[in-house]
Amino acid sequence: MTKFLLAVHVLAAIVAIGPVTVAASMFPPAARRALAAPDDARAAETVRLLHRICRVYAGVGIAVPVFGFLTAGAMGVLGDAWLIVSVALTVLAALVLVVLVLPRQEILAEGPAGGSPGTEGTVTLEATRAATVQLAMFTGIFNLLWATVTVLMIVRPGSTTGA
Repeated sequence: MTKFLLAVHVLAAIVAIGPVTVAASMFPPAARRALAAPDDARAAETVRLLHRICRVYAGVGIAVPVFGFLTAGAMGVLGDAWLIVSVALTVLAALVLVVLVLPRQEILAEGPAGGSPGTEGTVTLEATRAATVQLAMFTGIFNLLWATVTVLMIVRPGSTTGA
């Protein structure tokens, strides 16, 4: 049963977290392109699609810690330091995604005045460009947290189960 749970946990991480990290990384440059070409409907649609991918797969990503806890329980490693650190970093990554990345993506996807990205509105174009830079930073933090969790899951420092 442990091997099955581990396989589902790893597959869930690949299927759920992979698309979020890729789409989130692609979002800031896509938003900048949409801002540079306000009449380009395809650029605006790309931004909305990337945001939708991030939002949907963030929800699907709940399966990763669920199967992670089931796997850790089956392996008897719930109290191991590497797992506790991984859980804390996972929670932090989820918070960065939900509080810092997705809301900023939504604002950029809707455009400054609630229209398409790049349209003139109450928010200046320069402020919107600055928002893409800030979003890129938060996305980088999110991706770095997930990369760290992945390394911890593979290396498992101090684990007696062997790496």
